Amino acid sequence: MAQFRTLAFQELLKRKPRKVIPPSNEISDYYGTNVFDLKKMERYLSREAYKSVKQAIVEGTHIERKMADHVAAGMKEWAVDNGATHYTHWFHPLTDATAEKHDGFIEFGDSLGLVENFSGELLVQQEPDASSFPSGGIRNTFEARGYTAWDVSSPAFLVGTTLCVPTVFVSYTGEAIDYKAPLLRALFELDKAAVEVCHYFDKNITKVYATLGWEQEYFLVDEALFNARPDLILTGRTLVGHQSPKDQQLEDHYFSSIPERAMAFMEDFEMEAYKLGIPVKTRHNEVAPNQFECAPIFEEANLANDHNQLIMDLMKRIARRHNFRVLFHEKPFGGINGSGKHNNWSLSTNTGINLLSPGKNPKRNLQFLTFLVNVVKTVYDNQDLLRASILNAGNSHRLGANEAPPAIISVFLGSTLSRVLDEIVQKVPDKKMTPEEKTELKLGIGKIPEIILDNTDRNRTSPFAFTGNKFEFRAVGSAANCAGPMTILNAALAYQLKEFKKEVDKLVEKKSMKSDEAIFQVLTKYIVASEKIRFEGDNYCDAWKKEAEKRGLTNVTSVPESLMNYFTPQAKKVLIKNGIFKERELKGRVEVEFEKFTKKVQIEARVLGDLVINHIVPTAVQYQNRLIENVRGLKEIFSEKEFLEQAGERMELIKEISGHITFIKSKVNEMIEARKVANKIENEKEKAFAYDRTVRPFLDQIRYHVDKLEMVVDDEMWVLPKYRELLFTI
Repeated sequence: MAQFRTLAFQELLKRKPRKVIPPSNEISDYYGTNVFDLKKMERYLSREAYKSVKQAIVEGTHIERKMADHVAAGMKEWAVDNGATHYTHWFHPLTDATAEKHDGFIEFGDSLGLVENFSGELLVQQEPDASSFPSGGIRNTFEARGYTAWDVSSPAFLVGTTLCVPTVFVSYTGEAIDYKAPLLRALFELDKAAVEVCHYFDKNITKVYATLGWEQEYFLVDEALFNARPDLILTGRTLVGHQSPKDQQLEDHYFSSIPERAMAFMEDFEMEAYKLGIPVKTRHNEVAPNQFECAPIFEEANLANDHNQLIMDLMKRIARRHNFRVLFHEKPFGGINGSGKHNNWSLSTNTGINLLSPGKNPKRNLQFLTFLVNVVKTVYDNQDLLRASILNAGNSHRLGANEAPPAIISVFLGSTLSRVLDEIVQKVPDKKMTPEEKTELKLGIGKIPEIILDNTDRNRTSPFAFTGNKFEFRAVGSAANCAGPMTILNAALAYQLKEFKKEVDKLVEKKSMKSDEAIFQVLTKYIVASEKIRFEGDNYCDAWKKEAEKRGLTNVTSVPESLMNYFTPQAKKVLIKNGIFKERELKGRVEVEFEKFTKKVQIEARVLGDLVINHIVPTAVQYQNRLIENVRGLKEIFSEKEFLEQAGERMELIKEISGHITFIKSKVNEMIEARKVANKIENEKEKAFAYDRTVRPFLDQIRYHVDKLEMVVDDEMWVLPKYRELLFTI
């Protein structure tokens, strides 16, 4: 292994930036060339088929099978014209990756010759083998049948010679076993609920879209160094490794000039992203060495999520061209910045209004306040559920560290906007308002745009921060499928808006109030009820943990414990009563999360055990033997007094190394025994709790002693590339 590390550095010396020439200097010339978008549909489809697809995208209407045949024929013609030979239904199973099974367009014709064909039946639905995908007990392993169904709202695209059709993935009995189907259900429910609330202000609003702008953080590691780290290869993170003397403490990497090799990689994957219609706009160095970020322009949430999954896959493939590996793990390196995927989320209408942006008059601003306050109330009522949607084995290492929000969910609005809400509480009486009170209140909220423009700052420590016209859900992990937290957030807001409308209508009916007065009354009640979730300070500090506890906010850091919040009465109201999941679907999904947590910890424990026993300990023993031989030699040439003076520190070092080795071997054996006990547990929930409590703690205990050995063993003998090498060589 030491030789392997040396070879890795020899390989590094050969690296040069790989320049790629774009098809045109104008991005607009090739943007979306690999996407079957409306412009291409208009060319390749009949007028009737084009209108049918456009209506289905905008209004969610059904496409009849006959029309689907026309669409499939046009789609196939476009794909073949652009070099495609195969097609696939592209979907998001519960594996945190995308899936695809490629089929050729070829079929036997009437004369037994080959013909190219792609029918509406093949476009709309297919039957891939579902036996090996996680389902949480929804289907048995021997029941292989599952169905993929076309998601017309997300356009088909080309990757190489394959036409990819975005689809949902369901079991034989119709339950969702993917991320996309529940997201689409949540977006549908939110649309309905939000439109009804919008009608208090504007009857012209007939559609509300949740929008998403993800910020994807990632690390780049040279492929040669990556291949010399078994832990990176098998788990995506370094299970051992002492901090580099210099890492991010000077804050000199953040927004600094992008290294030449990294820039060549970025330009390459951005070019391919543009061809796929992914509007990547931003790129920059992140806080930690070799950490970077890309971010697109906002899109409709379902399409944005598809694009995020697609770009993660794209980045992995493009990285290999540049002799890199991309790390999406939330905490690939201990002690430095981890990686998140900030979900910038907002709501837009068919009339072009951002519902989370103030307007130019009191009516628009009351609409803004209505949605703002309902979002805050949503987060307060569903803090445990939102945490469960983002807390997994990888992200649990990041949350609460020096660069990420804690596991405590809170909302940042900015002190000025918070003061506006507090003033509303003070000004709105518990009865019908006088004309003077109404006028004073409306004049006050009329100033909101100026207040926000001048006084709203960002709070990068907050897990859920308002940033002027959107909320930034910063707690989402970099490897996550955005659909998980986006399903929960949009479903929870849909439920909250329905409850809001019921309360407003009840006041209008029973107290003969006008709708605006009733809205103020209900908003006042919500502002008071959710006040504890609002926090303007430093979420990283220990004082906030104590303050949050006083407020009754929860701080759950255990993944299995957090997952239990999917079964609370509140979760069932939001997810089952709201039509996002059937009870069996929800139970199966949580079962999958328990299983994924267990398996990831299990893999890390096995990798760490192999790494330290077969590589680290032998190296330490070898170095220890070298020291012992050195001490023996000193004893032969020095007097006893001189020997003790010369060899004392070396003998202490031998003892220190021996102590670390003994501890490591003992703890690895204990970890193996704990794993054996946990593996006998059949119930996935109980097994996850067992791994969390009895296996996972060994990882940090063993790592501590390995990292101590790294600091004393001869650098030439150390088997693994060190942090200073992984983080400062690209």
